Amino acid sequence: MINILVTAKDGQLGHCFQDLASKHQNLQFVFKNSSELDITNKDHIEAVFNTQAFDYCINCAAYTAVDKAEEAVELANKVNHLGAQNIAEACEKFGVTLIHISTDFVFDGEAHSPYLESASTNPLGVYGKTKLDGEKAIAKTLEQHFIIRTSWLYSEYKNNFLKTMLRLASQRDEIGVVGDQIGSPTYAKDLAEVVLQIIEQNDTNFGTYHYSNQGEVSWYDFANEIFKIAQSQIKLNKIETSDYPTPAKRPMYSVLNTSKIEKTLNIKIPAWEKSLLIAYSNLEE
Repeated sequence: MINILVTAKDGQLGHCFQDLASKHQNLQFVFKNSSELDITNKDHIEAVFNTQAFDYCINCAAYTAVDKAEEAVELANKVNHLGAQNIAEACEKFGVTLIHISTDFVFDGEAHSPYLESASTNPLGVYGKTKLDGEKAIAKTLEQHFIIRTSWLYSEYKNNFLKTMLRLASQRDEIGVVGDQIGSPTYAKDLAEVVLQIIEQNDTNFGTYHYSNQGEVSWYDFANEIFKIAQSQIKLNKIETSDYPTPAKRPMYSVLNTSKIEKTLNIKIPAWEKSLLIAYSNLEE
């Protein structure tokens, strides 16, 4: 039996791992939320790691409020950077392999083709910078690690673009959505399955990987597909980033090249439209 510790069980990715747990009988999970395992508290982490011998730790914990991070710099750094370092140090001490979830926000969005893992990083805001600092701390601390950068994460759980669009469609007749930021939507359950595949294959090709669903679209395109699936009559207008200023700058282009993880794990990543349909149908159940 492979023992796995999962942080941030109340987040959307944490929920997805819980959903999948019963399908993976050879894996034994321990799920912790932020009050049960505070990654900013070294004593807290040590106490949890002392409860049993874990083979893997999947760190889903993060400060993800991109705009609020511009003001809450210390808190974002405490969770995304120092928290990641704390987890890595515990994994090193207890001989645990760390799988850490990171973000496309480590890039500045000035590329014109999908970002390779080796591409130069240049985050535009506090969220991206603290996540990148967390990546660097992990790589410096622990050899046995996988850092998986993902983008535009959504699911049936918590707050995300899919659920926000469906809520707005029930409240309004018309909305505007940004059409000049390009990326790849990622269904959190697809990401969770890939993480579990890394574990089940006992993969030791440690390092940084990119994972998102296939295809690149704008937020406007993403919203349009959601409304099409939901058969919503809402009027959707395409707007520009300059029409909707936010405290934190977003990468204008953040498509991730996923060929490395596809080759390493020998997987075929589903198209974003196909996964969106599954996520929506799960919401309707």
